[in-house]
Amino acid sequence: MPPHITGTQHQVRRLGGRKRGSPGLDQDHSSPTQTNTRAVGHKAALWLESFVLFVSLFLKRVRLGNMSVKKVLGSLVFFTSALWAAGARASGFDHAAVLDASGKYVIKWRFDETTITLEIEAETTGSVGFGISPNGAMASSDLLIGGVARGEPYLRDYFVDQNRGVHEDPVQSYRLLYGRENRTHTVLGFSRQLQTCDPNDRAITDSTVRVIWAYHDEDLGPSGPAYHGANRGRKSLRLLNPATNTAVPSGTATFDLRNVNVPVPHKDTTYWCRMFKMPEVHTKHHIIRIEPLLQGQPGVVHHMLLYQCSSELSDGELHASHECFHPNMPDSFLTCETVIFAWAIGGDGYTYPPHVGMSIGTAADPVYVLLEVHYDNPALHTGLLDSSGLRLYYTPRLRSYDAGVMETGVWVSLYHMLPPGMQNYVTEGHCTQECLQESLDTEMPSGVRVFAVLLHAHLAGRAVRTRHFRGVVELPPLASDDNFDFNFQEFQPVGPERLLLPGDSLITECTYNTKARENMTWGGLSTRDEMCLSYLLYYPRVNLARCESLPEINGQLKFIGVKQIQSPLTTWPFMIKSPKRYSNLSFTEAMDRFRWTKKRGKAFNELVLTLPINVRCSKTGQEEWSIQGVIVTPPKPKSGAPPTAAVCPDTSGSHHQGALFVIIMLVLLVYALWWL
Repeated sequence: MPPHITGTQHQVRRLGGRKRGSPGLDQDHSSPTQTNTRAVGHKAALWLESFVLFVSLFLKRVRLGNMSVKKVLGSLVFFTSALWAAGARASGFDHAAVLDASGKYVIKWRFDETTITLEIEAETTGSVGFGISPNGAMASSDLLIGGVARGEPYLRDYFVDQNRGVHEDPVQSYRLLYGRENRTHTVLGFSRQLQTCDPNDRAITDSTVRVIWAYHDEDLGPSGPAYHGANRGRKSLRLLNPATNTAVPSGTATFDLRNVNVPVPHKDTTYWCRMFKMPEVHTKHHIIRIEPLLQGQPGVVHHMLLYQCSSELSDGELHASHECFHPNMPDSFLTCETVIFAWAIGGDGYTYPPHVGMSIGTAADPVYVLLEVHYDNPALHTGLLDSSGLRLYYTPRLRSYDAGVMETGVWVSLYHMLPPGMQNYVTEGHCTQECLQESLDTEMPSGVRVFAVLLHAHLAGRAVRTRHFRGVVELPPLASDDNFDFNFQEFQPVGPERLLLPGDSLITECTYNTKARENMTWGGLSTRDEMCLSYLLYYPRVNLARCESLPEINGQLKFIGVKQIQSPLTTWPFMIKSPKRYSNLSFTEAMDRFRWTKKRGKAFNELVLTLPINVRCSKTGQEEWSIQGVIVTPPKPKSGAPPTAAVCPDTSGSHHQGALFVIIMLVLLVYALWWL
């Protein structure tokens, strides 16, 4: 029963409009004509800006008789500003995020296939900084600084080298749209291409984006950016695939499942479990939103899982609270096998789509549930008390479908092992054709639809994706994150929803970096251990809780020279019998004793990906499908076409068009002045 996930909560809200790729009635049906109109308006405004600059230089050398230069320029500047302002008002923002704990720095954004447009509102009358970082630090970041000085907005594009040196970018990729300030706040609107083709810029993709932010009391001076002091921070966001966070109707009933003053143990990792009972409703209801209640030391709660337990338990088990996976924990905890919700560090609450909800109140629904909280305390703090948990919103207004949760990936076990010193070590967890064929053929031959995925790994994780195969052909991934952040894990919407059919298969693929580690990293519960999991939200609900795999151990031990293990197996981890250099060592000690090099680590990785796998295919509760425990050869499916690389556009044509536009406007202006 693998536990999981948590950290700093971020606030992202959907402000309205349609998000790219959302399914069904949420599809964006804008016509090409509408899209082209927006693009033409944008280009026209750019040309007009160039024209204003050109005319300003021209009029310095031309006498206009009774007509003032200021009037001409004033009219043109006003027209340009009005054009930008009208565009900003007409197209609102779809998403927003509060980047600091005090709400002093807020961003809003929208995007299309090529461009992202953002607005910053910061509590300062000085300069505002915004950047994209590879890891949350300043070095190697893409940065902009802007503000409003003496009534005029400004924006500068910078880049930061590996030694934290800040340089103005010769290619100014960020375009200022508008800027304003009052006595307390500054607002800046700007846009840029998702892929600028500037080596000093960082591309914006569907993966996690590590945003850095800052603000200063004073505006940008001639000497360049000034140090921002403590007014700075960082936050991970998914700018192009943000989690849907729709508010529920006011007055929706709620109930809380939370701990009360749990003493967080003085140790690195603790899993704490508590039994609850779902609300007693006399008719079927749907849970439509679940959100975290974080009430303790920030960052200590790493993740929370909610399990469905046996319905045959009694109320005498309620509120039993104990450390999970402990020899003395209540036996009733062992009946809680099926995950029905997962929350991880950095994630906000999750609102189900309008046609789906988690069912309660029927015979098949959870009655008793177990809340599992993972406490991460690497600093070994003492005296910590925690009362965190989950809040669930439920309604008698039923949706069309009941939601289910499927756990896929690598079965959490010591047989999942990563050598030290590896830059990119890859593991694969298979949800096999055999498991999906048997379970879906029996339960839902027409298949199920996946609408959200939570990707989960620990500290060594660098990239995670859930690959989808139909037969031997690879389809687009259900979810992926090439810039995985351990401190930011939330459900990703799948848009459009993906049909999962009997005979399909999934591979949860995780890439790890163990370069700084001296010993093996093991599959396990601690954040210093590793996991490789995907949690799939889907409908309609079927009796399939876990679809996972694990590479068999014999081939892994053979790689380091193990010839024989002690039998019968009386200890865990089991002991090695021969060769002599490993005699009487556990297999974990033998793996650590092996002299790992990058070359050996790479060879081991290649071997493990081809080893036979042990299939896990379990039902709700403690029942299993017949394929459970069967050893199969991992498939070698045909990969789909690689993602299309971004092509840097040839802008020569647009430059010619812009120059032609300026020339035409200049001719018209000269002609008009001739008749003044």
